[in-house]
Amino acid sequence: MGVAKAWRFSLTPAAAKLALLHNGYNNGEKKQVLSLKSSATATTATTITKTTSSLSQRKQTVSWSWSWSLVCGLMLFGLGLISLFTGHVASDLEWYSQRLVKNTLYYSKLNGNGREAIDVWKSKYSKFYYGCSQRGPRYAPAVKERASNGYLLIATSGGLNQQRTGITDAVVVARILNATLVVPELDHHSYWKDDSDFIHIFDVDWFMSYLAKDVTIVRRVPEKVMRNMDKPPYTMRVPRKSEPEYYIEQVLPILLRRRVVQLTKFDYRLSSNLDDELQKLRCRVNYHALKFTKSIHELGQKLVMRMRRMEKRFIAVHLRFEPDMLAFSGCYYGGGDKERYEFAEIRKRWATLPDLNAEEERKRGKCPLTPHEVGLMLRALGFANDTYLYVASGEIYGGDETLRPLRELFPNFYTKEMLANEELKPFLPFSSRLAAIDYIVSDESDVFVTNNNGNMAKILAGRRRYMGHKRTIRPNAKRLSALFMARDQMDWDTFAKKVKSCQKGFMGDPDEMKPGRGEFHEFPETCVCEKPFKDIAKSNDGNLLTAGKTKSTFSVENPGEKARHMSMKRKIGKDRISVGDNEDDEIFAD
Repeated sequence: MGVAKAWRFSLTPAAAKLALLHNGYNNGEKKQVLSLKSSATATTATTITKTTSSLSQRKQTVSWSWSWSLVCGLMLFGLGLISLFTGHVASDLEWYSQRLVKNTLYYSKLNGNGREAIDVWKSKYSKFYYGCSQRGPRYAPAVKERASNGYLLIATSGGLNQQRTGITDAVVVARILNATLVVPELDHHSYWKDDSDFIHIFDVDWFMSYLAKDVTIVRRVPEKVMRNMDKPPYTMRVPRKSEPEYYIEQVLPILLRRRVVQLTKFDYRLSSNLDDELQKLRCRVNYHALKFTKSIHELGQKLVMRMRRMEKRFIAVHLRFEPDMLAFSGCYYGGGDKERYEFAEIRKRWATLPDLNAEEERKRGKCPLTPHEVGLMLRALGFANDTYLYVASGEIYGGDETLRPLRELFPNFYTKEMLANEELKPFLPFSSRLAAIDYIVSDESDVFVTNNNGNMAKILAGRRRYMGHKRTIRPNAKRLSALFMARDQMDWDTFAKKVKSCQKGFMGDPDEMKPGRGEFHEFPETCVCEKPFKDIAKSNDGNLLTAGKTKSTFSVENPGEKARHMSMKRKIGKDRISVGDNEDDEIFAD
């Protein structure tokens, strides 16, 4: 309507001018006729000539007026159309320009084959993203202890990182139930037989204070409440990947009736897909609230410093080639009857494990790579022989003989035992504390290489994405396994080229996971936001391809930062089945 009016009014002045021109033309014509009657023949000819010239000029003026009015009208019409879409255009203009520049950068530096050379140390697009887990403006405060629906006890399961997922989800479940959370109890009866409690691994005071605005947390159920209970706390185990509705419908009524409920074997008991506020709470717990104790943190940082004194950049490799892992996978590594017998004995600990065909499992990419294969993959990707390796693992099946090929490929080979001798002794009886030290060094490494889809691999991959998309390499075992079997049939250059091709989409770049796949602990997409282009250009002084430090330089704690950043979230649908779906999956915990 506004556009139509603008168009009509833009023609009105032109119409008025046109009317005046016509009136002027008619009056002038009458005067010329009167003068013709009394003038000489020469004068008549002159007058006619002038009249003709004046008429031509007036016609040009009319034509020019119509053209100018048409241009003005079209301009006003165009502005009207733009006004209909101003909000949408303004909100998306920066995003489109940002994506255009990034796509231009992506194809700007190509190698001789027309493909971009991979920077094995750092993704050049990591600077476009930052971790964002701040509470929303309508986020309700935590329910006070006295006003809560009861006390929630949690008994976690598995190794350190499997228990970490349980602790993270326990906080979210307490939020869903409006319950007071009791500091979770760690597993003392799993394969690792570690009797460490929460306070021995995590800073409990920091944990409680950091989450005070989300959930009320206490160290234990008050004695007064326990004395007034007619029955002991109700104990139950919820199904894997349960939706929030399940907790509301099945757990909350019991909590209201009994006041204290304990959830046992609590790992992967909450759906991977939750609303944004609950997902961000997961991130606040996992990436901020769960800090290691001072003794663990200090030793882990010492090992990082010792690695960096030898070389500024290093790789951390989580081999996960321990006997329990290999037995659980059902794979075979050429050890003959001795290997088959040993693995069969280990598998007896888990009665529900199905019989597996080792050859089929390898073709499906379910078998961990050998240390030698991991080394070959890294060399093929472009890591030089003098690269420094930190190997995070427990007991390697086959011992030094199994590790020998990897050491030959990378002589600068280190473990926590090599870097810390006497300092490590207090931690040796506790597998979870040793795993925490490996966690710290792996997290601080420039490149982290996983060798299975276990809990440490997933937790660290998610954390490194949140902390600035630090390079995390996952072997594409399904394609690499066939390539390793045929590596003797090709020269090194051909093999390296094929490895690089296999690893596309498995190098930890920001957009490598397709929508509809992925588990939140590994791909925390709700908590990873995209930086505005102007901030990236400013931080790099206009050079978008300048390599920065591997450690994130942006703040995830400043609430005002969210308002300055445009969140481009890639929603991921149903999560894929993970190793956590098996009740006997403690084997995969780390």
